[in-house]
Amino acid sequence: MTTVKMVEYEDAEGEVKALFDEIMAAREIDFVPNVWKTLATHPPTLRRIWDGLGVVMAPGRLDRLTKEMIAIAVSATNGCEYCVASHTGAARKLGMDDEMLGELMAVVGMFNQTNRLATGYQIEIDAQYKDTG
Repeated sequence: MTTVKMVEYEDAEGEVKALFDEIMAAREIDFVPNVWKTLATHPPTLRRIWDGLGVVMAPGRLDRLTKEMIAIAVSATNGCEYCVASHTGAARKLGMDDEMLGELMAVVGMFNQTNRLATGYQIEIDAQYKDTG
């Protein structure tokens, strides 16, 4: 349950309604996901997050599927069930299959473990890794 009353599409007005329409069109969906309905309780945050995602997820050196898979990895590490589900759905639309998801989760699990070990042991960074520029 959210900590605020979500803004439903039929109750949205002005910029929020326009953003909802933009989100549904861009995602090629016929509903407003709960994350956007929740963020709509503070329209400046809704606008900032939507615009930021547009910039970050735009085509670049990394393709959209790779970016969605990174989003899954970060979401899994941060324990965001909503985000894992959302980005897994988006990645599947872009071609991610069960084997790819399995490999991704194996990498996530391995590096969460090794990162915690390195942090716990306070392992000093090798000189060769300090100048990677």
